[in-house]
Amino acid sequence: MSNKQRTNTDTEHLKNGMVRGLQSRHVQLIAIGGTIGTGLFLGAGSSISLTGPSILLVYLITGAFMFFMMRAMGEMLYQDPDQHTFINFVTRYLGQGWGYFAGWSYWVSLIFLGMAEITAVAKYMQYWFPTWPSWIIQVVFLALLTAVNLIAVKVFGETEFWFAMIKITAILALIATAIIMLVTGFQTPEGAVSLNNIFHHFEWFPNGWMKFLVSFQMVFFAYQAIEFVGITVSETANPRKVLPKAIQEIPMRIVIFYVGALIAIMTIIPWRAFSSGTSGLENSPFVMVFQLVGFKWAAALINFVVLTSAASALNSTLYSTGRHLYQLATESPAKWMNQTKINRLSQAGVPSKAIIFSAVVIAASALISMIPAIKNTFTLITASSSGVYIAIYILTMIAHLKYRESSDFMADGYLMPAYKFLNPLTIAFMLFVYTILFLQTDTIVGAIGSLIWIVLFGIYSQLRFKKV
Repeated sequence: MSNKQRTNTDTEHLKNGMVRGLQSRHVQLIAIGGTIGTGLFLGAGSSISLTGPSILLVYLITGAFMFFMMRAMGEMLYQDPDQHTFINFVTRYLGQGWGYFAGWSYWVSLIFLGMAEITAVAKYMQYWFPTWPSWIIQVVFLALLTAVNLIAVKVFGETEFWFAMIKITAILALIATAIIMLVTGFQTPEGAVSLNNIFHHFEWFPNGWMKFLVSFQMVFFAYQAIEFVGITVSETANPRKVLPKAIQEIPMRIVIFYVGALIAIMTIIPWRAFSSGTSGLENSPFVMVFQLVGFKWAAALINFVVLTSAASALNSTLYSTGRHLYQLATESPAKWMNQTKINRLSQAGVPSKAIIFSAVVIAASALISMIPAIKNTFTLITASSSGVYIAIYILTMIAHLKYRESSDFMADGYLMPAYKFLNPLTIAFMLFVYTILFLQTDTIVGAIGSLIWIVLFGIYSQLRFKKV
């Protein structure tokens, strides 16, 4: 019997009590939603202003390397689809020390991302209800999405499906609008809608090569959380059929939803019309385009889209932090984890205690936002978590190299092509992105903070599991 035949893909329940409640359509939309963040809707103008049409090249190059990372991750998950999280492979192939480092670092990074997301949700809600206290909005939204995650994994999947559908519809509407404007010769205050708006006075580095390099780190973090689809594998029906399809379609999604959207924007509005600092709802190219068509409520529409996008990210964060904390509790449980029963599943097969604990920690952002002195520290730590994310990605790629040399290697599995060349190249690219963080005044403090965490917590993790 082959490895493929031995998997538990046809059963609804896993041995560990979790349930394969996610269907193919859930995973496909979750995969798409994971590649589309609020940055595309609010910061597209800023990214275009940074380096002009060459931003398309940056998105394609960065997207290619993120795809390579997903192929490496996908190969390991295909071999063992029962794993709760890809972090388990770091433990298996690099040792308990690095697994401990990656597990807790990833959980902490996600917690801070969740704090940033719940803060954003409150900001977008205050667009319609400016008098509502931010902390109340945060607590209510967090309670609602926590409830969604606690009921059953299928309810989470259905919620995330519709969140992703809203984002996809908005982008496709933008692209369709651009095509109609192009065909009809629509006139804007900047002139006719034309592809010449992209190529007229074209320059590779209109603001210098340094701005071009800087755009890589910005685009890299736009793709952050692309790995989320890998965390859903253990709760997906027929994972060996669904996972490869979800990963294989990543390049097409990047071309359509990022490159396609940016081409549409620059076709309608000449790229030189965007200036630095053109981010935020009032300067969103999506709002500008729909207002040109005559939609007076365009700003409210895009605010709704970014609200659902932030809620989607928070929903995914709660799902992921719960699974990661549950895994940490089952592998190396501390006394307090046993006492709080974080390492237990609910009757619905959901790590409910771990989800609730993560939600409570994220809720601290509501208090932080009210204390200016702590808020500044929170901003620093959130920025630092981005650099830690890169370290975790690199550890995953190294784990993949070790997997290829191990007895676990499945020769007839979902193999990463040319891994001996593409894997080290992907690691080099991630180191390049991390280096760029030290070259900007607005990211250098976070880069230094992440370096301190990586060194100190990395040493502690190694010493903690050092063999005597």
